[in-house]
Amino acid sequence: MPDRKPAASPSEAESEILQIIWEREPCSVRKIHERILDHRRVGYTTVLKQLQRMLDKGLVDRIPGAGKSFDYVATRPAAETRTTLLDKLTRSVFGNSTNDLVMHALGRKDVSREDIAQIKEFIAELETGKREGDDA
Repeated sequence: MPDRKPAASPSEAESEILQIIWEREPCSVRKIHERILDHRRVGYTTVLKQLQRMLDKGLVDRIPGAGKSFDYVATRPAAETRTTLLDKLTRSVFGNSTNDLVMHALGRKDVSREDIAQIKEFIAELETGKREGDDA
């Protein structure tokens, strides 16, 4: 594999493709294209070109697939990429205020009672220091 710079932050379109790859890794261009077509029209070559740009940016790698095609895998785990994007959003849009970010998100009309219950449970876990997945 050629040397590439560290992975850049993905654009909105790249994030959509990464989400599909994280769910079904490794993933062919055809599979990615079919999943995107479930909710919007986009050409196969557009998806292919986007993946080529993502490869150049270090967001994905490609591995031999069936026949002469390639499959794509993410270079970074979903959690790491999401953290990077959230940190960037918090700094650039909310003046580095996690409180403002959370208050804005919770103030949206589409926050369900189930969402609020899960958030309360998460806050309780943070307060007791017993988050799921912690080694403590």
